[in-house]
Amino acid sequence: MTELEPLEIAAEGTEAVQDSGKESATGSSTAAGTDDPAAIAEPVLRAEFDQLKAERDQLLDRIARLQAEFENARKRAEREKIDFREYAIGNVVEQFLPVMDNFELALKSDSTAEQMRSGVALIVKQMEEVLLKLQVSAVPAVGAAFDPRVHEALGAVEREDIPDQHIAEEIRRGYKMRERLLRPALVRVAHNPKQISE
Repeated sequence: MTELEPLEIAAEGTEAVQDSGKESATGSSTAAGTDDPAAIAEPVLRAEFDQLKAERDQLLDRIARLQAEFENARKRAEREKIDFREYAIGNVVEQFLPVMDNFELALKSDSTAEQMRSGVALIVKQMEEVLLKLQVSAVPAVGAAFDPRVHEALGAVEREDIPDQHIAEEIRRGYKMRERLLRPALVRVAHNPKQISE
């Protein structure tokens, strides 16, 4: 029995030493307050979070400003497009107003049929001059070779005095602005049996 007692005392002593070591470790760590990694990382994470939040807010503000600028630019471009279209239409209409005035004068006059005819011919000539100013020209028709890109055939007529597949009659005049076709000329195409047989 005497041999067991020192072992028990020794075991109790080591437990006491271990307990006191734990206490001193926890006591020193709580006293210092800097050995805990979570306690150290918390101020660093907070500062990083605040910086990222500030950057995010700046980016969101910048995106909102860019979106507003884009919307304003789109509206301005749309408004300018409408203004330009209205200006272009107004410019064309303004050039046709004198022609309209002459038509009204012709309707009010008590002239003979022949005088009326010559007056209308003058108005048509005035209208053609306005169209030329706008770079609108008539599509060549009678005597020209049939071209399906600018002519629309309504039929064929037998004619020996006109080459085959050339235009014999113009039913409705066609127009083009520079190289752009506004409307095709309605025509009748000559069919020359004499030329085909040769």
